[in-house]
Amino acid sequence: MNMLKNLSGPEPEVDYKAKAKELQDKLSALQIRMKEKKLPAIIVFEGWGASGKGTLIAGTIKLLDPRFFKVTSTLPANEAERRYPLMKRYFEGIPEYGKLSVMDRSWYRELAAARIEQELPKKEYERRVDSVNTFERQLTDDGYLIVKLFLHISKEEQKKRFDKLLESGSTKWRVTDRDRFQHKHYEEYLEKYEDMLERTDTAYAPWNIIDAEDKQFARYKLFEILVENISAALEADTVWPAESDVTELFDMKQTPKLSEVALAGKEVSEEEYSERLKADQKELAKLHGKLYKQKIPVVIAFEGWDAAGKGGAIKRVGAALDPRGYEAVPVAAPDAREKVRHYLWRFWINLPKDGHITIFDRSWYGRVMVERLEGFTPPERCAMAYREINEFEKELSDCGVVVMKFWVQIDKDEQLRRFNDRMNTPEKRWKITDEDWRNREKWDQYEGAVDEMIQKTSTEFAPWVIVEGNDKKYARLKVLETIIERLHEELKKRK
Repeated sequence: MNMLKNLSGPEPEVDYKAKAKELQDKLSALQIRMKEKKLPAIIVFEGWGASGKGTLIAGTIKLLDPRFFKVTSTLPANEAERRYPLMKRYFEGIPEYGKLSVMDRSWYRELAAARIEQELPKKEYERRVDSVNTFERQLTDDGYLIVKLFLHISKEEQKKRFDKLLESGSTKWRVTDRDRFQHKHYEEYLEKYEDMLERTDTAYAPWNIIDAEDKQFARYKLFEILVENISAALEADTVWPAESDVTELFDMKQTPKLSEVALAGKEVSEEEYSERLKADQKELAKLHGKLYKQKIPVVIAFEGWDAAGKGGAIKRVGAALDPRGYEAVPVAAPDAREKVRHYLWRFWINLPKDGHITIFDRSWYGRVMVERLEGFTPPERCAMAYREINEFEKELSDCGVVVMKFWVQIDKDEQLRRFNDRMNTPEKRWKITDEDWRNREKWDQYEGAVDEMIQKTSTEFAPWVIVEGNDKKYARLKVLETIIERLHEELKKRK
């Protein structure tokens, strides 16, 4: 398609400086409407070294309220960032609803340039392309505007600009070794940029290529693109994409419905429980050490009925782990910071670094259970979450994270018995809330939602495990032994 080679540049005798000035007031006014409509936007500046990214960013932000935006210069991942999944630092940095993020380079550092500078294998490059496209689609589905700009200059123009910078002692530092390398290998970079642009030029986040050889023309084109895109986003009606059949998009694993799970006969004696618990925790402690040495991160998500015993199971798992190498994250209703961003943001920021374990006491599945049934989120957005959740878990799995998910199942009579026990025991009364009783009244609705959730999100890379929980001792042992079995499998695969 040659997106970079077929550009239309400035027309002769057009005063682009004056045309840009006409757009400045419009751009300043649009930020007010963005705040009013809570439209979040990300402006991505990519392009060649010396193509003018810094100058254009400075010329844009001086028109805006400094409380409204944040500028980020994306550097190569440091040692700490490399210990997490690739997209974590980018999801962490998404703006709040109604705010603007301006990025001097972005997640695209991990694509074309990485193929040359890091000798990125083709398979990993293609995986990253899929990750970027998924990331951008999830954000735009949530109402984010992503404006992607690539500033293009010729090899000859780049040399002229580098030479000018090198003439002065106050500017020569701006020409880095990486810039020199890029210029020397300009044709190779051009080929890789073309491929990257074509693969990531989507309907929801298209590329805008700017001929940046004439600086006034580039400034005018930038303002024109921003005004057009922001205006269109502000005027657009909310139209949710049609729900996709996620079972056709992912490798699914057959998992029974809750009504098919036999709870009777799943009991263990106190003597057997004590013996197996001690052995299981000892084995899990050994495995934790091996995970740390091999730098394998683990995510364990617990869901289940109120009073099902999730907390007790988590406590027994945590007791076996080195406290320096794991974290338990309780998930409640989103707080003020979390409400103003994509719902997966609060889970991305709590992911474990390599060799560590994060346990979520409730998780991202609240989107398709409580948010859905209590009407906290539009039904269309809840329906879209099955695909987004599978993509999230696949991204983790593809980055080497072991993902485990437990649903702790009890019957309605056992739940009532435990509720009453909590009500009648002063030191346990804090565990029972009015919300627990309200949820119980919707048992049948929740059971249907859980069955759909499991059917649509039990994948080969992150399958659901249903834990028979009427007997707490049995449930705790099953959780421990399932974790142990899965970790043995993963360690064996990665030798």
